Amino acid sequence: MKINKLKKFTLVLTTILCINGLVGCSNTSDKLDESKEEIVIGYDNTFVPMGFLDENGETSGFDVEIAKEVGKRLNMNIKFQSIDWSMKEAELNSGNIDAIWNGYTLTEERRLNTSYTDPYLDNKQIIVTLKDSNINTKSDLSGKSVGTQSDSSGMEAILKDTSFVETIKNKEPILYDTFDKAFRDLEIGRIDALVADEVLARYYISQKDEDIYNILEEDFGKEAFVVGFRKDNTKLRDKVNSALNEMKNDGTFDEIYSKWFK
Repeated sequence: MKINKLKKFTLVLTTILCINGLVGCSNTSDKLDESKEEIVIGYDNTFVPMGFLDENGETSGFDVEIAKEVGKRLNMNIKFQSIDWSMKEAELNSGNIDAIWNGYTLTEERRLNTSYTDPYLDNKQIIVTLKDSNINTKSDLSGKSVGTQSDSSGMEAILKDTSFVETIKNKEPILYDTFDKAFRDLEIGRIDALVADEVLARYYISQKDEDIYNILEEDFGKEAFVVGFRKDNTKLRDKVNSALNEMKNDGTFDEIYSKWFK
């Protein structure tokens, strides 16, 4: 009987220690970040000009340069990890990445599910067509096929405009895993229009034959880019936010901006 009591006592004590351990580990994100020397940033390596692979296979772009400068100021190494953009929040919450920093638009859903910096760049979702398409307004897209990237802010903007969705072909947008694939389908006539981030679309068009594209005057409203973190990762967010504000105040941000957005 004494042996059984000892076993029971040991089991109870072990359970208590395990519970205490779990409580102690329930909010470890900030504690771990205090000792981290590296920030792993998840990005879509085709999202020009924010973060992408250049012709030499090097990670380049506006967000990339801003992030590297932030890393210098925080004495932290910046590592860029290409991810499936439709899985970005899952990658973040699983701990595979520490931040989403690649033209990450602040939406109502993201306000609820992530921690984020102050907005650092304005954006909007625009509609791109081919000039010879005779499509000049949203209403001209009635019965037409409209493409965008899967799980992008462009997709959210389209789906939010329910009256618009009711008019387009199949009453739903055609989704692509990257915007460059969507642009290629637009160019060969597989889709009639493309909804994309203005910063991406205008940069992409500037690198191509600008005469073949048309950007409609109507759009899906203004947005802002932020850096996204796990909901409980407020210390790292605050450090990055402070460095971003410092860069804006000392002119470094504007120098990098002028390089990418002439």
